[in-house]
Amino acid sequence: MSLHFEILNSGAAGRRGTLTLPHGQVETPAFMPVGTAASVKALPQHFLEELDARIILGNTYHLYLRPGHELIRRMGGLHRFMSWPRALLTDSGGFQVFSLNELRKVTEEGVRFRSHLDGSSHFFSPEHSMDVQIALGSDIAMAFDECLEYPADRERARKSLDLTMRWAARSKAHFDAHKHEAPWVDELEQTPNLFGIVQGGMFADLRRESAERLVEMDFPGYAIGGLSVGEPRELTREIIADTLPLLPADKPRYVMGVGYPDEIVEYAKMGVDMMDCVLPTRAARHGLLFTSEGRLNIKNRRFAEDQGPLDPECSCPVCQRYSRAYLRHLMAAQEPLAAVLNTLHNLAFYLMTMRRVREELAGSVPSI
Repeated sequence: MSLHFEILNSGAAGRRGTLTLPHGQVETPAFMPVGTAASVKALPQHFLEELDARIILGNTYHLYLRPGHELIRRMGGLHRFMSWPRALLTDSGGFQVFSLNELRKVTEEGVRFRSHLDGSSHFFSPEHSMDVQIALGSDIAMAFDECLEYPADRERARKSLDLTMRWAARSKAHFDAHKHEAPWVDELEQTPNLFGIVQGGMFADLRRESAERLVEMDFPGYAIGGLSVGEPRELTREIIADTLPLLPADKPRYVMGVGYPDEIVEYAKMGVDMMDCVLPTRAARHGLLFTSEGRLNIKNRRFAEDQGPLDPECSCPVCQRYSRAYLRHLMAAQEPLAAVLNTLHNLAFYLMTMRRVREELAGSVPSI
């Protein structure tokens, strides 16, 4: 099988499982670092392996524009191109096209948009998104969807939902017909997998309808999309809580684009299996670091002569070696190393946070 999901523990405090994919096993609940352009910004792949990241994301829109999916196919797929032997998930490009706003036009067939790089015109249909993701060769691809803006009224949400469901059916039909064309299929004797995405704006009944229609299509996994688009956190939590019970308990459940450390813990304990967010890497480049004592802006003057570790309770390489004063200096001097060390710590903190949740679910809380 190309995807096997085994639930090891399940209860009111969440569930722990093992997701087996063509390029390895992922322990869930899992946080997935975002590698937009075939790179988790500022970190080489061996650091990610040392942090025990089992799965990372690639961005279909950005890789399509540069260096191009056909080039990556010729290089043997994204795993070989970026020298990442572990699992990969690619998004559909729908969210990035959505974020272009004035540079796009949505029709029944797909989305016409202009590149943010050079203004050139491009067209993404559900079928084309599948072709690009198959060429990239991710373990998990995502159905092409329309990410709804917030706020959006019911009429707009209804129209968007119906379009996304038609696109989901087209995505699945095309993907199933062509998934054997992924670059590594002959070598591994497996094929990539496609997840459906629940949409419906902030309307519980539309979310329910979306989930039910997707479940009828029988995807191997399901994502909850269209969140973290400006809505209040309480509403995000409400949508997740209402939607999770509608998804098959024996398949992986993925919430896209979340969140702060306390949020990913909360959602994992609600029963979410997979999450991703650019926050730990993006915040790191601006000097915002996550610690056991809360968020910390390392650019603050009060750290100028602080010889202590960034987080005394963290065992990551940064906290074991460098002082707050040094990390602040790197930011002030605009040294590229600042982004490397900050990102290394933030991702270590996120991945350790999920590890602690898994160990709690397994019945053993690790010592820090």
